[in-house]
Amino acid sequence: MEFLYFLLIGAISGWLAGQIWKGAGFGIIGNIIVGIIGGIIGGIIGGWIAGRLGIGGGGLLWQIIIAVGGAWVLLFIISLIKK
Repeated sequence: MEFLYFLLIGAISGWLAGQIWKGAGFGIIGNIIVGIIGGIIGGIIGGWIAGRLGIGGGGLLWQIIIAVGGAWVLLFIISLIKK
């Protein structure tokens, strides 16, 4: 069940990051992949930063926000590589 939540959070965060970063969408499958990878990046980096700042939470919404941030960073890096 946690794996399904992981995919759902990845799909939502990838889609949201694609909406924020105009022109960088990769379709639903690509956005899920970007969201999952971004969720990992966001979980590591964003979680560390949030922990240092003393902010955060453990709820679903917080996980999506962190994953969107990580996916957005990943889209930024991909756009630099594509150029």
